[in-house]
Amino acid sequence: MVRRVAILLYVFVASCYSGFGLNPTLDISQYAHTAWTIQDGFSVGAIFAMAQTPDGYLWLGSEFGLFRFDGVHAVPWHPPAGQQFSDKPYALLVTRDGTLWIGTFTGLVSWNGSKLTHYPELGKTFVTSLLEDREGTVWVGTLFDSPGTHAGRLCAIRSGHAHCYGYDGAFGSFVWSLGEDSSGALWAGAESGLWRWKPGPPKRYATSRARVGDMATGADGRLIFGISGAGLKRLASDKLLPYPIQSPTHWSARLADRDINSNKLLRDREGGLWIGTHDRGLIHVHNGRTDLFTKGDGLSGDIACSLLEDHEGNVWFASPRGLDRFRELPVTTISSKQGLSSDFTVSLLAAPDGSI
Repeated sequence: MVRRVAILLYVFVASCYSGFGLNPTLDISQYAHTAWTIQDGFSVGAIFAMAQTPDGYLWLGSEFGLFRFDGVHAVPWHPPAGQQFSDKPYALLVTRDGTLWIGTFTGLVSWNGSKLTHYPELGKTFVTSLLEDREGTVWVGTLFDSPGTHAGRLCAIRSGHAHCYGYDGAFGSFVWSLGEDSSGALWAGAESGLWRWKPGPPKRYATSRARVGDMATGADGRLIFGISGAGLKRLASDKLLPYPIQSPTHWSARLADRDINSNKLLRDREGGLWIGTHDRGLIHVHNGRTDLFTKGDGLSGDIACSLLEDHEGNVWFASPRGLDRFRELPVTTISSKQGLSSDFTVSLLAAPDGSI
């Protein structure tokens, strides 16, 4: 009976792994920051994608292959003998059933912990993006798969079989990004523009041939889109409009839309928006404030390759030169970055109204 209770308790705890997110009132510099870099011997190459399986391991899809990371060591992962995939991973997804989906430069496979499954319907196509919708369908965005076929595709995988759209060239050469808003609508960013794919008939919104990058849910449940060379956008009244944010406190000039050259977007569970940029580091929008964290602050690099929020609410950032983790500390530090005139504090006084 004791053993049975212990097992049931373990199952209950394991099924409730999701913790609280990062405190949204804090700036990035007030979180604990750890970086694993080339200088520390962390050499996995540029990390294009990250995912976390229910056992807690972080999976890193990089230019050098697929790695499993336990917080200390990144170990190359290879499937059992007789099972293999032929190329480097570019997109990763862990679905609600715990399956790891691996989109590579030449196809798609999934790993359920014992068996590697291939999806020949996709051919040897470059898988750019993966998403599981609320109905459990896995959606796959691809780049054209051969010199003679310049058509990106959007594929839906249900019950182990793939059905693809876009053979007519409607998407152009690629479908680069996927997103689902709070209403359940599926969105795809393609060379030909931004598509609302479902529900209802597919509808295209022109983006002047600019690439639609990553997507994240806004505070109102609608998606925010990163448009190459045009900043962040939101859809209102069937028009793509700028998504304004305040300038980081230590930027002297006002932040223009074009300055937010986003590469990766993440909305954390506490409502904070994380913007991984092409060359300006990591921007954090929270509680009406905006702050910035760059290589000069200790970030592994200023070019964002991927972003992830893990089960415990930590935020992970990957650059071509390393991996960064941000987590909350029991004690919060307030410094000149939060407005103090100096970091050299010599006295404290508690006022009758509770302020310090």
